[in-house]
Amino acid sequence: MQQSAVPELAHAHTRPIHWLATATALAGVMALSSALQPDAARAAQPGPQAAPAPAVVAPPDPTEVDLPLDCGPVGIVVKAKRSGDLDGDGRPETVAVVHCDASMGTPPDSVYVLTRSTDTAAPRLIATLVAPKARKTVTDFAVRDAVVTATLHGYSSTDIPNCCPDVTDPLKWQWKNGAFVRSTPAGAQSV
Repeated sequence: MQQSAVPELAHAHTRPIHWLATATALAGVMALSSALQPDAARAAQPGPQAAPAPAVVAPPDPTEVDLPLDCGPVGIVVKAKRSGDLDGDGRPETVAVVHCDASMGTPPDSVYVLTRSTDTAAPRLIATLVAPKARKTVTDFAVRDAVVTATLHGYSSTDIPNCCPDVTDPLKWQWKNGAFVRSTPAGAQSV
């Protein structure tokens, strides 16, 4: 075996103090790196063409609107209401089923669509889906995926008593080309 021409270096052998110094330096680097983080990443960087997000607008309340329902001395009852963005503008509309507060009989239901342009703006009526003169009772009312669905119960003639509707029509309304289009849901049958 040949001897090294270079004498042994004292610092070439590891001792516990070396491991302690390495561990301390590593801990310091990790602590410093966790304290100095880059800015949070963003999914979409704002650019000159980016539009600001629309402000969140509360759905309109049907009790805050003058509805075109003549109830005489009795008040209006909101039988049901559902909200959703029906026209794709980012603001919710409210669809309300209302009728007069009659003490006897079954008053006809009306279905109205309400909107508002901002959270502080007054709600306004934008569509009548079912008018009171149609003499319909509304059941199975829903708003899902920008579609309004309901089942309308009515009468085949004026000779049919109000207690006993004899016509049932499942219907849906969807916003298309600036208006609500009425149709029959697929697979639905009228009675």
